[in-house]
Amino acid sequence: MKKSILLCGFVIATLIAYSQESFFVSTETRYWDASKTYSGYTLFGTRGVSYLVDMEGHVIHTWNLGTNPRFTESGTLLDAVGGNPSNQNSWKELDWNGNTVWQYTESRTNYHGHHDFAKIYNPKLGDSTFIYIANKDLTSAQCLAAGCDPVNTYTNPQMDAIVEVNRQGTVIWEWCFFDHVVQDINSSLPTYGVVANTPGKIDLNIRGNSVKSDWMHCNSLDYNQSLDYIVINSVHGEFYVIDHGNTFVPNYPDSSILKAASTLGDFKYRFGDPAKYDKGDPPSVLDNWEKATNGHKQLGGSHDIQWIKQGLPGAGNFMVFCNGQNLFELTPQSYIIEINPYLNSSGTVTSAYVNPPDAGYNVVNSPDNNLMKEKKNISKQVVWRYSSKNNTSFYSTIGSSGQRLPNGNTLICSMNDGHFFEVAPSDTSIVWEYINPMTRDGIKKIKPDNYPTYNGVFRAYRYASDHPALVGQDLTAGSTMTGSTPSYWTPADLTAKEEINNYLKPEDVLNQNYPNPFNNSTTIEFNITEPKKVSVEIFDFSGNLVKTLVNKSYSKGDYTLNWDASNESGNKVASGMYFYILKANNQQITKKMILIK
Repeated sequence: MKKSILLCGFVIATLIAYSQESFFVSTETRYWDASKTYSGYTLFGTRGVSYLVDMEGHVIHTWNLGTNPRFTESGTLLDAVGGNPSNQNSWKELDWNGNTVWQYTESRTNYHGHHDFAKIYNPKLGDSTFIYIANKDLTSAQCLAAGCDPVNTYTNPQMDAIVEVNRQGTVIWEWCFFDHVVQDINSSLPTYGVVANTPGKIDLNIRGNSVKSDWMHCNSLDYNQSLDYIVINSVHGEFYVIDHGNTFVPNYPDSSILKAASTLGDFKYRFGDPAKYDKGDPPSVLDNWEKATNGHKQLGGSHDIQWIKQGLPGAGNFMVFCNGQNLFELTPQSYIIEINPYLNSSGTVTSAYVNPPDAGYNVVNSPDNNLMKEKKNISKQVVWRYSSKNNTSFYSTIGSSGQRLPNGNTLICSMNDGHFFEVAPSDTSIVWEYINPMTRDGIKKIKPDNYPTYNGVFRAYRYASDHPALVGQDLTAGSTMTGSTPSYWTPADLTAKEEINNYLKPEDVLNQNYPNPFNNSTTIEFNITEPKKVSVEIFDFSGNLVKTLVNKSYSKGDYTLNWDASNESGNKVASGMYFYILKANNQQITKKMILIK
């Protein structure tokens, strides 16, 4: 088949289409523009194993730990133990060979680690330390004494804390939201204040969201060594910057914790939902209740807050994955958002953080009427925002990540579909795409329609070969996860090389099987126009490989195959819908057939 006709005819003829809308999606590397990518190795964790793969999807190395892995600057792999980002009280560092070089377990029963962590270099201590998010148990009495509305019931309340331990596992600093609260109900309490005038504290009585278990549900954090600040993100659509350096006292943990609980630990900056501190409008249903507005809310269901690192395009700006949850869009989708917190209302870069409501908003129309979106207030501090043109192609309700790469591209991981792709900055074109083949039902060449996170990946990272974790290691490519030869599209497949007529016939032809439906056996015919290696495979409706009919080199010509409705073991398969796929020269054609007994 000619690569030049892929967009015009091939995608229509196959059930394995390019976008994520398809019911059946081929896994592993699907597209690669080697001239535009930041080539290297992609690290991700899935179902308890961490995989390092090259651009074609060959497995370079694995570790038997796979929740939210990342490489450290000292060359180790750091991850949580247990496989569940939402519940993790133990973490490990592994060397290349999987040996444990450091581990820590939170043993306090009133602290519950979850979601994110980081190994950092603490400049005041002059040593590396470990920080993590933990829900801290409170009591109903504590909540009421702080000024929570007494009309509500407070059962098993919690607020997130950031805990820092040294390499010996001793807690040396701690910061908690509960120490930085404001309320406007009880004027006799020290927490009383005007919420709109107190952006450095969290309102205890946010409308419709009283304090409860996992109240903030923070899911990501990052550390900026040059500022000595920490940023932490809440899934409800806000992130907060905290001064670590001015609240840390070397070798005096008690003093550090007291300082962190003082006004020195109030937020230095917050972004995402100004209505939470009475400085903007919340989302709301309009008079025509079939429509709604975002108000001034910028983020919903957000994950993976980070500073863009020094030396990278956009250094010093924030980047966050906006899942698109709770934004009241008629047609929701996910976004990657880059924020410059120093921009004021005139677009001038200042020397200090600017409160986002003071910077103001641009009213932005949807770029296409078919997206069916209302106008949005976008903060003037948003300097870059990516979303797919087709809102159904890129959407993840939970998890997910983004990473700015040295060439200016951004690597995105969409958790729901185990979908990784690299985006170029200028025209936001996709230059690399990969689908995680590891599912709840094992490794699959084709991912069938299923519930979200069937092959989910919490985050993905790209590393160059000169990263400390990779220098001196054997980076010889192994097989792919599925064991298949990489078969992906390239820029040549997306470019027409000749005039296209109304009716196109591919050079390589896969005919419809006959009879169809069939009972005991069916005939499959195909034609190839030049010598090449060809495979024809049968898959069931769930995407499982049933049988390889042929996998060998053929001369130019017409060929006929017969399938007797048996699997690789020779056993007859059940009635149902099946798919047969012709693969040749990194192209594939898919057709369906029905077996009736």
